[in-house]
Amino acid sequence: MEKNSITDAEFASKGYIISTDKQLLDFEVIYNFLNNESYWSKGIPPERLQRAIENSICFGIYKESKLCVFARVVTDMATFAYICDVFVLSNYRGEGLSKWLIQNIFEHPDLQGLRRWSLATADAHGLYEQYGFTVINKPERWMEIFTPYLTTTETLN
Repeated sequence: MEKNSITDAEFASKGYIISTDKQLLDFEVIYNFLNNESYWSKGIPPERLQRAIENSICFGIYKESKLCVFARVVTDMATFAYICDVFVLSNYRGEGLSKWLIQNIFEHPDLQGLRRWSLATADAHGLYEQYGFTVINKPERWMEIFTPYLTTTETLN
């Protein structure tokens, strides 16, 4: 895994903090982004998202106590982790925050020694490849059941 060239201290000097403290999360910001701006969670019921947050390790990056970056990690903390719901609010893009986020996820003490990491992305392959992600090896072995939250005839790509 490649290390981000910007250190925690450099981000702190710019007023950013990163935390897994769920008390700091701004649920309305998270829900608004995932429900209205993301391509992967449109139509998610708020109760479902709240339960997902409660049962995941969540990472938030904050500036002046305002959430600007979010990610969830679904894991058994022994063998597997799935990184999901990653977003950087538009006003904070281009500062290297997504790299700092992924670096901190990989360094989290409960996520050491895992056998498999996974994620799904439509547009951030370059970011994740820097940290060792590749297309799925032997995709013929992977299966899924996909039931989007949409209540209309709209479909996801």
